[in-house]
Amino acid sequence: MMTIHIRNMVCNRCIRVVRDELSALGHDVRSISLGEAVLSEQPGEEGMTRLRSMLLENGFELIEDARLQTIERIKRAVLQIAREDAAGRPRGWRVSDALAAEIGRDYSGLSALFSSVEGVTIEQFLILQRIEYAKELLKYGELTLSEIADRLGYSSVQHLSSQFKKVTGLTPSRFRSMASEARIPLDRVGRRSRPGG
Repeated sequence: MMTIHIRNMVCNRCIRVVRDELSALGHDVRSISLGEAVLSEQPGEEGMTRLRSMLLENGFELIEDARLQTIERIKRAVLQIAREDAAGRPRGWRVSDALAAEIGRDYSGLSALFSSVEGVTIEQFLILQRIEYAKELLKYGELTLSEIADRLGYSSVQHLSSQFKKVTGLTPSRFRSMASEARIPLDRVGRRSRPGG
């Protein structure tokens, strides 16, 4: 068995693409989830070269550095946190505790590693992910701004509006009215950028 770690897997479509492509290369895929796939056996040198090439052709990348594997695990966990309904969280829930439990490492170490590699803090990355999700929800037009703030875990509509404007330069209402506003692909959110920068 061999687990491979893959950068830029951010959705179920990514999982399907990677599973199909690995199978097409002749690999027996035992399991697959965001950011990793478990193969029944380790590919040889030529097989690894073809695997790397296939991933790059599809917008993914094989992560072979343990530090980068940890960064990808943090990103996947933050993406999940940003998209889950905050109303279901217990009282006293904290992002730092959730990430430490998910990754199995002390949060201060995770935070330092993430900042040194990505150029943004975990907190800034989470804000960027939440704002991207807010954009998506605003475009759908099914929820009020108050419902979006609740779902994303903001203390108030004003707090969401303030962060939204700081990141995008627009108010949520103005954004909603601009149907042509382009969204950032999730695998690009937070790359060497800062909120408001």
